[in-house]
Amino acid sequence: MQLPTLTEHKSSEPIHLTDAAVALLQSSPFSIDLKPSPGKGYVLTPGAMVGAMVVGGLAISIKPKFSIPNLLFLISFALNPKAWKDIGFDFKEENAILEAIIPGFVHQVRRAVARGVLHGYVTKEEALNMLRGRIRIDEQLRRRYGRLPPIEVAYDDYTPDIEVNRLIKAALARLRRLQIKNGNVRSSLHSFDVALTEVSSVDYRGLPLPEVAFNRLNAHYEPAVRLAKLILRATSLEAEHGQVRSSSFLVNMNDVFEDFVVVALREALSLSQHSFPQGAKDKTLTLDKGQKINLEPDVSWWEGGNCVFVGDAKYKKTKAGGIVHPDLYQLLAYTVASDLPAGLLVYAKGEDQETVHQTIHAGRELWVRTLDLTQSPDAILRQIDVIAGVIRNMKARPPARRAPEAIAV
Repeated sequence: MQLPTLTEHKSSEPIHLTDAAVALLQSSPFSIDLKPSPGKGYVLTPGAMVGAMVVGGLAISIKPKFSIPNLLFLISFALNPKAWKDIGFDFKEENAILEAIIPGFVHQVRRAVARGVLHGYVTKEEALNMLRGRIRIDEQLRRRYGRLPPIEVAYDDYTPDIEVNRLIKAALARLRRLQIKNGNVRSSLHSFDVALTEVSSVDYRGLPLPEVAFNRLNAHYEPAVRLAKLILRATSLEAEHGQVRSSSFLVNMNDVFEDFVVVALREALSLSQHSFPQGAKDKTLTLDKGQKINLEPDVSWWEGGNCVFVGDAKYKKTKAGGIVHPDLYQLLAYTVASDLPAGLLVYAKGEDQETVHQTIHAGRELWVRTLDLTQSPDAILRQIDVIAGVIRNMKARPPARRAPEAIAV
């Protein structure tokens, strides 16, 4: 059964569903709010995930609030801001998200392995009939006291079976399990079977995706690996849920928006990832003197170990039971922890009005700015330039007056 196409965060018209379809939706691991409409069926409201899913025999498609080409622009710019037009996505409006992304992934994998599949040194520990590397003396005595061979050894093996290749191979395998209508797109996923033969097959479901450090030796792999991780996250909801088989390709709009805002502002400000990290990675920002309340703002600017600007990016206003304006409370905490007079909250347009909140007593300003994602890519980047100007002005201001010691956390 194919349901009408839904729009993220938008309630559908009442849809007539069979009891079996209702049971499938209620038992599935996907986030779709289901409310009965008396005598008219059910109203379905998706969350922040867009893409396609199949739950049992029920097929569901969810589109973003703006155009799919614009969604692909946000993703591709975050992947490579200097060459986002060369990512290889199919930007035709009529394409589904999955079938628009696959050509880009295949294109980037092809570019990555054009010089040959990347090799690296991996430490291996095993029992061999000959000496290689160093003897693991403790293991040899524990397992084979007085017996040679085999010999317990550890050695460095130069191999293609390294994490970047495992991630790419896993993403290709995950995509092959999905329902892809275009035959050319399907066949392209087998283009690298021979090249990746010696690479281990790792599923990664239930496992954290590994962090990869890129340098001059493996930088040409970065777009392909980042796309592989996006694909693995997008298909991570594929699961056995009770007796119901579920498969999906779902992109989290919250993640897409945050990734784009961070990368786009970093580019507009001509800063490095070290100076302008996402989630304050490798930085320390705490709200209390005991340094137990750690904060991780989406965007922050650091100079000489000091935070000189702080902000957050929210695609959708956060809803917390019984709490009004949780995003502003969070931003206030960031400004207090960083001892800055102002902070910035960037929303997708439609979530809030652009304004500046002047706090009482704390002496902070909480700026709210929005991005209209329905505009052309060039227009979106011009909006980013305006927001970058706001950040420069904030950074130039002196530190906030410290709160009295009596009210310190």
